[in-house]
This record gives sequence, structure tokens and C-alpha cells, in this order.
Amino acid sequence: MTETSPNPKFTPPVVESNVDQQALTGQLRRKEGSWVEWGQACATLQKCGKNSGEIFEDTGFEPVQQNQVIVASQVYHSMVKGETSEKVRSHFWQKGSDILYELRILTQPLRVAAAALILEYNLDADEARNIARALKDFSLLRGIESGCSTDAGDMVAYYFAKLARQQKDIQERSRLIAKGLKFVKSAAARSELEQLLTDFTVSSPKTAPRLPVYRLEESEELPCIMPVVGRLPLNREDLQAVRWCEAIEPFGMIKFTGSGASLALPGWQVVRNSEDPVVILCPSDQLPTPLPGQVEEVVAVIDRAARTWQADSYFLVEVEGQLELQWFEEKPEAPLLGRVVLILRPKRIVDENQMTDIWQVEE
Repeated sequence: MTETSPNPKFTPPVVESNVDQQALTGQLRRKEGSWVEWGQACATLQKCGKNSGEIFEDTGFEPVQQNQVIVASQVYHSMVKGETSEKVRSHFWQKGSDILYELRILTQPLRVAAAALILEYNLDADEARNIARALKDFSLLRGIESGCSTDAGDMVAYYFAKLARQQKDIQERSRLIAKGLKFVKSAAARSELEQLLTDFTVSSPKTAPRLPVYRLEESEELPCIMPVVGRLPLNREDLQAVRWCEAIEPFGMIKFTGSGASLALPGWQVVRNSEDPVVILCPSDQLPTPLPGQVEEVVAVIDRAARTWQADSYFLVEVEGQLELQWFEEKPEAPLLGRVVLILRPKRIVDENQMTDIWQVEE
């Protein structure tokens, strides 16, 4: 990586039709500037019509690396808009795309808090992933029963205390308590952790239900037409404003004149039984439980009429002004905006060039 002066006030440029794609490609090929600039360059080239494979051939940046620096640069940019210290901004401007990538699941204030905590304790990407999970877990449950403060260290301590309570193995339980004590800040949170050293009561962990994942396999399946809210990020006003002509692949989405769009989905019973279904599009790695395999755009069908909490379902909620899909092991304080009916992956595409060679298809 070429050394550059930290630029805490970095703002991604607006993509225009006259972008110098050759200059951006050269910058990536020579790895000039900060990784934050690499991420923005990759994003700009993609918006100009280049796919990740073409960018890889031109620059040597593998698709996985492109995704990491693009997402991490967006996290960095959101942190800059928050109250991030000069020390944190300067540090992550130079390095840490793998660490900031793990913070993508957090809201802006939590990203700022997590980055400061990670730098304070000099944590790696694996540890950053645990920090992100801890802060996300605490923010969803509001930490009502924890007695902890909203300091990031206490949030992490509460998370490890929760895991420790679920452990029967004394050695593993002690290890988790020690991790919590490493980050704890307040006396109240420290006292709660220390109590676990003598209180060996085990609380059984609740397992998140399996996501209701389907994949289109038969093109003859009868469709159901439903309105599309849009792609994440979205807010509650977007959800409440949807209404209903060219089909757009891979899901056969139908656009209409004026505002709004609709989507044709198979008429499965789970879809037909929904009272007020709407569609949200999102990347598969932004689901509450990211799907294995290559990241792809998926459809989330939400029944806006189903707003009663159930432990075996995922729900749409509003967090910091934006819509998110979440699972709650207990009834949350935040109002539920709808239940996730299904997550739909796109149909697998057969190479069209092989369709004319019958022997290849048969093999």
C-alpha cells in the first residue's frame, strides 16, 4: 500500500457519465492511495457498468477483495460523518478494511463506538466480528435486564456475560467471563460479571430459527404480483408508501409509469396466505443470518399485516431510522412492521451458449 496523508474528511465523489475509468483502473492496478480510495474506485467502476470479473482482469483485485473494500469504505465514510476521533479516522484511513467490513451490520453510532474500542485494544478482524455481534445483540435487546451502561465496553461485557450464562463447561464459562472483564468499564457491569464466578446457574440458549429460504427452480410456477418497496436501506415511510411495463430479471420485476414497481413471484401457499405482502430487495450477506455461498441479491417478502411477535419468525423493524430484518428471542420494545414470509434466491442460470449443444446439457 502506498503511503498517503490521512484524509479524515474524505467524501466519495459523485459518479458522473464522464468518469475517467482508465485513471481509476490504473490507480487500482498500481495500488495508489488509501484502501478507502480503492473501495470508492471499485464502486465507481461498477456503477459505470463494469462487473467484478472485468475489474479483476484489469486490476488484479479479486471480486471478494472488491466487495470488502467497497463495503468497508462505506463504513469508513459513515464513521467520518459521526463523532469519530482524529486518531481513529487517521488509523483506519491507512489500514483495517477487513476490520471495518465486520462493522457493516452496525448503525453509525455503534460503528463509531466499535472502531474506537477496536483501536483501543488493538483487535484483529476475528475479534472485531465478535465486537460487532456483541454491540448488535445489545442494541436489539436494549440491555434492559443487564444493568450495564451504554458504554461500548459494557455492551461487549454484557454480551460475554450472556454467553457465559449459557455455558455448562466451567473452563469455557471462565474464558467468556475473562473476555467480558477485559472490556468492562462500569462498576455495575463488573459486579455482574464477577457474580458469575460463583453463580453456576445455566440458562439454556435459544437457537435462531432457520430462515425460510426458497429458490426458483420451475419457470412454469404460477406467479403472484406484489408491490416492491425498494432495496435496503429503506425507512418506514418507504414501507407505507408502496402502490402498482417491462420485466426485469432475475425475478421478473414489472415497472410501471409513475412511481412504484411490482414483482411476480410463484404462487406458493405461504405467499398466497399473506394478507398484505410487499417485497424488499437486499444482498444475501445483509440478512440476519447471512446465506452461505456467493453474495447475491435476494427477495424478502414481508407481510405487513402480521405484526404479532413470534419466537420462530423474523420481523421487519425500524432501527435508527432504517428498516432491518431481525430475529428476537424475546418480544422487543420496538414496534414490528411485518413478518418475513420467505427469502427468495434467484433461479440458477444455465450457460446460454451451451443450450444449443444438447450433449453438454445432457451430461
